[in-house]
Parts: sequence; C-alpha cells; structure tokens
Amino acid sequence: MNKKRTTWLTRVSVQTEFGLRLRSSIACAVIVGLAFSAPYANGAAVNAQSPGDQTPAAKIKLDKKFKGKLPITELTEDEAIMHAMNRLAYGPRPGDVEYVRKLGLEKWIEQQLQPNSIDDSALDMRLQRYPTIAMSSKRLLEEFPNADQAAKKLGITKEQYEEQQKVKQQDALAQVIVTGNQNLDKAQQQLAKLQGPNRILAELSMAKVDRAVYSNRQLEAVMEDFWFNHFNVFANKGDDKWLVTSYVRDTIRPHTLGKFDDLLLATARSPAMLFFLDNYLSADPAAVARNQQMKAMRQGRFQGGFAGGSMPTPGTFPGPVSSPAGGATPNGAAATAAKNKKDGGLNENYGREVMELHTVGVDAGYTQQDVIQMAECLTGWTIHEPRKDPQFFFDEKLHGEGKKVVMGKSFNYGGEKDGEEALKMLAHSPKTANFISLEIARHFVSDAPPPALVNRMAATFESSGGDIRNVLKTMIYSPEFWSRQAYRAKVKTPFELVAATARSMNAEVTITLPLTQWVARMGEPLFLCQPPTGYSDKAETWVNAGALLNRLNFALTFAGDKMNGATVDLKSILGDEALRDPEAALGKSIQVFLDGQIAPTTQETLEAHLKDPQILQASLDDPVKEVNQGLIVGLVLGTPEFQRR
Repeated sequence: MNKKRTTWLTRVSVQTEFGLRLRSSIACAVIVGLAFSAPYANGAAVNAQSPGDQTPAAKIKLDKKFKGKLPITELTEDEAIMHAMNRLAYGPRPGDVEYVRKLGLEKWIEQQLQPNSIDDSALDMRLQRYPTIAMSSKRLLEEFPNADQAAKKLGITKEQYEEQQKVKQQDALAQVIVTGNQNLDKAQQQLAKLQGPNRILAELSMAKVDRAVYSNRQLEAVMEDFWFNHFNVFANKGDDKWLVTSYVRDTIRPHTLGKFDDLLLATARSPAMLFFLDNYLSADPAAVARNQQMKAMRQGRFQGGFAGGSMPTPGTFPGPVSSPAGGATPNGAAATAAKNKKDGGLNENYGREVMELHTVGVDAGYTQQDVIQMAECLTGWTIHEPRKDPQFFFDEKLHGEGKKVVMGKSFNYGGEKDGEEALKMLAHSPKTANFISLEIARHFVSDAPPPALVNRMAATFESSGGDIRNVLKTMIYSPEFWSRQAYRAKVKTPFELVAATARSMNAEVTITLPLTQWVARMGEPLFLCQPPTGYSDKAETWVNAGALLNRLNFALTFAGDKMNGATVDLKSILGDEALRDPEAALGKSIQVFLDGQIAPTTQETLEAHLKDPQILQASLDDPVKEVNQGLIVGLVLGTPEFQRR
C-alpha cells in the first residue's frame, strides 16, 4: 500500500472516529439536558433554561402594541414569540420572529384563531401532487383495490394480479426522470415503488407533513394533529386504509376549532371510526333474534305458497311438490337460519372508548352497565356498502328498542336519536369539559398543567357549549401559558420535530416520503398508532437514549443536505463569514435556530468541538478549507433547546 493511500485511510479513520465521538458527546448532552429539565421528571414544570431554579421570575414589561391583552410578564419579547410559534405552530421559519414582532404577537395569534382569514393557496398548490387526498372512499376502493377483490373482479388469481402490480411498479420506475441529484433521485425511486393501496397512506402522510411545514394556517394544522390523535384511528386495520383519508379531510379538519359536540358526532358517524372500533357490527341481541325470526317466517310463508311444501325441483314447476322432510315448521326454519347465520350482537368497543378516551375520561365514575347501555344507544350505527361506497347508515333493524340509561340519564327517543342524544349528553358533561381542557392544556402548556388553568378552560367549555376556539383563547390569555415554567417545558414529538426542523432551515421538500419515514424511524409512524389512545403527549414517551440518538442523526442528515427528496441552503441563512469562521457559524446558528437562547452548558459543549477536523474540514495541521456548516447546524438542532418546545 502506498504512503498517500495510508495517509488518506488514517485521516478517514480519524475523522470517522471523531464523528462517532462527537455524536456521542452531543447525544449525551441532549439526553442529560432533556432528562433533567423535562417537566415529567418530577411532575411539575421547571425553568427550561435553569433546571432546578424555581424562584419567582422578575416581571418584564412589554410594549402594549406588541402584546395587546396577552398576560405576558415573565418572558422577553423574543421568548414570547418563540413560545407562541413553538406551541401554536410548528416553529418559526427564517424571518418569522421579525415578522411577528412587527405585526404584533396578539394580532398574529388572533389571525391563527381565524384560519379562514389566512391565504393558504400556496399550500393548496403544493398538495395537488397528492391526488388521493381529494378522492372519496368509493374512488379509492376503485382505484386502489384489495388484491383479492381486484383479482376476482378481473377473473385471475391473486398471484397473477400481484405480477401485474410488479410490472406496473417497474413501469413507474422506468418513468422516473434522473436529475443527477442523488437525494432527489433516490426519493423519486422510493415513491415510484409505492403502487396499490399503500399509496393511499403514503400520500396522506406526505400531505400531513407538508401541511405542518408549509401551511400559513399553523394553529389549524396543530389542532388537526391534536384531534386526530384524540380520536385516533389505526389506518392498517382492514378497510380503514381506504377510509382514513376521508376521515381526516371531511371529519377532523372542518371541526378543528368548532363545537366539540359537532366534532364528536362527526367522528361517531365516520366509517373510519365505525370500522376501527367495530360499531358497524354492533346490533341489539333482541333485534338480531327478531330479524332472524322474521326472515325465517318469510321463508316459511314463501315455501308455504307451494301447497305448504318445499320449493319445487328446478325445471319441474308447475309440477307437483312434496312435503318438507321431517315435517319442518316455520319455527324449525328459524332455528336452522339462526344456526347458519354468523352470530351478531352487541359490540361494546366504541361505547367504552367514547366515554373513556373521547369524552368524560376514565375517572368519570361510569360503570360497565353504562358502557353496555351506551353501546345499546348506538346500535344500528353502521356502514352502508363498506367495500363499495362506504357511507354512514342507520339500520333501524339492528337498533335496540326501549329505554337506555347512561350515567343516570335516560334515552328512549327511538331510532338514531337515542345515539345522538347520548353523545350530546357526553359532549356537554362537566366531566368532558374538564377532561378535554386537561388534554388541550397538556398539549399546549406542560405535561402537568396547573389545575387552576384547567378549571378556567373547563368553565369556558361549559359556558360556550364546547366551543374549542373559546377554550383555546382562555388558555392563551392566561398567565400560566406565558409563565417561565411553561417555557420550553414540552418535548417535541417526532412529527413536531420533523416539521420544526424543515421550517427552521426553510427547506425545499420536493418529495416528502423520506421525511415521513424519519417520523416513523423516531417512533411515531403517521396514522399507524394501533391502540385507540393515540400517541402519548408526555415527554417520558420520547426521552430515551435510542430515540434521542435517532433525533440527532436526523438533524445531522437534514442539515448536512443528505435528506432524500429535500434541499437546504445554509449559506443563504448563515452568510459567507460562517463558511470561514467556525465560531461565527456557531454563533449565527444559535441566533437563527434558537433565537440566541441557549443554556451555557449546552453552548460550552458545542464550542469544545469547534476546532476538530471534521468541522473545519481539514486535518489537524492543515489550514481551514471551509467550515462544515451542516455539521454545526445539525448539532445545534440536536440540542435540548431545539428538541423542546
């Protein structure tokens, strides 16, 4: 081996070893920073900048034109903007802090509370690349059929159909136009391989990320994610793959800031929810027995039309008929029908979850009998033509007759109204007001929100008839929301982190699929949370060594312009000086991505590595060639300050 090659291998080895040491060092700092300052650690929020310091913060006076009536006394102007944009949005883009400062924070918030007043045409144009998100469930079933059904319709075997799909996939790959940009070409190839039903979920997930990154209606996007998680549906449960697109578009999004009872009723009638929690199968046992008996009686009468005997032998009518074997009677036919028919009956899944997870909460004091009675109220709420044109349908024949009693309230309206009124009762219960207010405060304020704040929000919920916008306003116009203890007290979920990172670098995401894959890799695959609880909103779920190392790798990949399907231009953000001076690069990165707000210990950790060869892109004895801005920015994005919101 020649000397030059030996030197090069040594240098690569040194740089690789350094890279591992550097990532390990920063990862440790991130883990320690999050573990010791995240609010879940002791059940109470702590000062995100000074862990353990719980002395009352000095009051800060802000310009009235800037804050309006917002009760901000513990945060600076910049901190208040960052706090609002990290809680009510998916973080700031370059220039957003200055924009909000000039506009006024209160005015920006009021605009976000009225999303229809905000132009979002640029996002609408971007989303046109996903045709499936505008399709009805019927169209999705036609365009992306289940393999078994498609094969049967075409009169071929499933294996033959799958071979056809492989050919279709190869054709799609052949149509990919190679650009020479390795990141883009890889992403195009990944996307082209997605044919068949899996394309539906891929496009829905990509659209969700794009909405979080590029929508000007940021609060609406945040609330859409919040409510989907609250009314969670697992997209990979059977037919739900074809139903979730409509669920997001037609059920969740139109009600994000409306009345809670409208949202609850919309989810209860959604084919996606009916299928996920099996309510489409639920039928009153007595109604099932009546239906089976009526069917048997009709069959008996039909057969009785032929002189009380059995159906004639094909081709012999109007010839003679014979008596039924064994002297069968209509009652005997009913028994046979009941035996052959698939068992039907009451399904309690939705009746239980609508109380435990969607409305009053598990501690509301309801009993198992209440669950049964709630399920009875909702019998007959089913899906018409679930594999052809899935639509909500109330089937009177499956509904239980008579009075039902749920949590002390009687329902005896008959028909669909039994379920409607029972759901409205739950929606307007004081227990629901408290439970929903707690969930909202946990998402926007801290993992353990102050009880006084939750109580005020619950009072607004009750007095406004469950008006979600008013509940949010009560929270936003409360001092607890703007307290020093609430500042950076939440840990970003993987989805929030991906959106915030893309926004912070003003990334141009041409193909979003790799970003959705990173969300999954970090533990939160979109629309694929199996339990009805949805993903956890608490730090303890997301703070562990493996997950945080994944987060750091994501930040380094993205900032290093190695993210498939996306491009970043750090030079335009950091400036020319940052290319030559690592200290300038770090300082500018802290200012741009953290608004200059960083703990001294975190900054010291970063500064300790500024002279290392991989950052300087030179060997230890060589002059600096060009500062590795991507590595510096990636490390800043991996800090506890950016990982929290």
